[in-house]
Amino acid sequence: MKLIIQVPCYNEEESLPVTLATLPRKIDGIDTIEQLIIDDGSTDGTVEAAKNAGADHIVKLPMHQGLARAFMSGLDAALKLGADIIVNTDADNQYVSDDIPKLIAPLLSGEAHMAIGARDITKREDFSLIK
Repeated sequence: MKLIIQVPCYNEEESLPVTLATLPRKIDGIDTIEQLIIDDGSTDGTVEAAKNAGADHIVKLPMHQGLARAFMSGLDAALKLGADIIVNTDADNQYVSDDIPKLIAPLLSGEAHMAIGARDITKREDFSLIK
């Protein structure tokens, strides 16, 4: 079972090494974990930071095209690289990497074909939740 963790990036030279260092390299039930960086036309040293941090794969878009295009390019690359499971995370380390095993557990057990993680948005103060 191969997991690819894709990380879309736009000018994330400073935060990317920290994010990559927190991503799991071993998870029970997964044989291979690889990191895929999608550089969305960054103008800083994002690609060099990814290489220096040991990213397994880098896709470089020729110019900034936005998160949706970077996300789709990452999915395409991950599938071509033979991913059985793809996890998308953010380059600025705003998601808890320790939650990745919990996120993919329903996939590994066969309970689900897709899992979507979310931050605890009920604790944010900049919006109101309508029930």
